[in-house]
Amino acid sequence: MRLAKIGVFVASLLPLVWFVWRIASGQVVEPLEYLTRGTGDWVLYFLVLTLSVTPLRRLSGWNGLIKLRRMLGLYAFFYASLHFLCFFWFDHGFDLAEMFKDVLKRPFITVGFAAFVLLLPLAATSTNGMVRRLGGKRWQWLHRTVYLILPLGVLHYWWMKAAKHNLSQPALFLAITVLLLGVRLLRRPLPGR
Repeated sequence: MRLAKIGVFVASLLPLVWFVWRIASGQVVEPLEYLTRGTGDWVLYFLVLTLSVTPLRRLSGWNGLIKLRRMLGLYAFFYASLHFLCFFWFDHGFDLAEMFKDVLKRPFITVGFAAFVLLLPLAATSTNGMVRRLGGKRWQWLHRTVYLILPLGVLHYWWMKAAKHNLSQPALFLAITVLLLGVRLLRRPLPGR
């Protein structure tokens, strides 16, 4: 399991290495947009991977997968932080007032910002110590907000791509999100049973 964790850790950094290498080698025409879009894409990839762990574990019977979920979730937060940093820096020059005006003015930014804010407490409480402090039930309840975060991220992505009339990838993310959340709903017992 240790080798699997190391492999996932290293593989999860490769997208960032790829971005930096392509920008540094002059292969990208608009590096700021490329970095902003690329980090945003990887937030969704890692959120999908994180939510895929439980169904894959049930299908495969490999319980060790659960030990990778925290790392995948933290990488979702890592790429979300980079995505937010790109937006805050490149679009607003670290001007908080201007950033908040943009967040309130454009719905796709509002939704993306809400998803990022909801990720903050999940990252902050991802340690074993925080699980003990919060108690298992409260910690689980808090971390179920990921079921809201992924749809918000997909909506953010959908609206952004809709402006360019390119909905094939957002539609795929939407289908995967519906599947992942649907699997969870189907596994829950109905009230009163």
